[in-house]
Amino acid sequence: MKGIFIFAFVVMIAGLFGCASLKSETATAQTRETKQNQPAKPTETKAKAAVLVELFTSEGCSSCPPADRVLSQLEKQQPNDAAEIITLALHVDYWNYLGWRDEFSQKQFSERQNGYAERFKLDSIYTPQMVVDGQTQFVGSNLGTANKAISDSAKNQKATIEISSADNKLKVKITDAPAHDDSYIWLAIAEDDLKTNVRRGENGGKTLDHVSVVREMKLLGNLAAADKTFEAETALQLDSAWKNENLKFVVFVQGKDSKKVFGAKKLDN
Repeated sequence: MKGIFIFAFVVMIAGLFGCASLKSETATAQTRETKQNQPAKPTETKAKAAVLVELFTSEGCSSCPPADRVLSQLEKQQPNDAAEIITLALHVDYWNYLGWRDEFSQKQFSERQNGYAERFKLDSIYTPQMVVDGQTQFVGSNLGTANKAISDSAKNQKATIEISSADNKLKVKITDAPAHDDSYIWLAIAEDDLKTNVRRGENGGKTLDHVSVVREMKLLGNLAAADKTFEAETALQLDSAWKNENLKFVVFVQGKDSKKVFGAKKLDN
């Protein structure tokens, strides 16, 4: 009788441990299932660095259309994961005497290119010339060189720039400017989706497509080497011939002597 009692007691204890083990396994499974069903936490994406790409070009230059296409590719495809590529096409005027006057050309842009020639110690200016963040220059049709220069520039610290527009006025606020020399604050108004049927000159008979054609570039102010912030408001006087829906405003900080671009920002109209 005593043996039967002991056997029953052992069976009861084993049952209790079995139940506890089963409950533990069930709880573990439920916990695992809960974790699996929880939505994944969003990963933080690093903000892309704005990189300014300028192309000095002309409708009178037969070597320029391939470079115009490279600029369009950089603007529309944004092929660099680390950079927000901001493009500007500056049409120079020194080709105008060879049979075709580029309607987008301005003497101001030829003078700007001369400033880069001094910075890069070039013997002369040429088209198509691409300049990345004011620090690297090369033949504008070279996409591989452009991509490398953009990747290198994207590693640099940039100023934070905010732009807003209302009532035909543009407000600009710049903060956290990195170490810089005395600098200019520039505003470029550019237009996309432009097309020209060239009738004469080296590109005679061709239809040329353009992006980021600079319609106006003006100085907003100065940023001293010791300053890290800047604020300004400027009136916008847009030509009626420009298509408002294709306009964009580009603000950038550029060293007076170094020509280095310390920050850039684009606002679509």
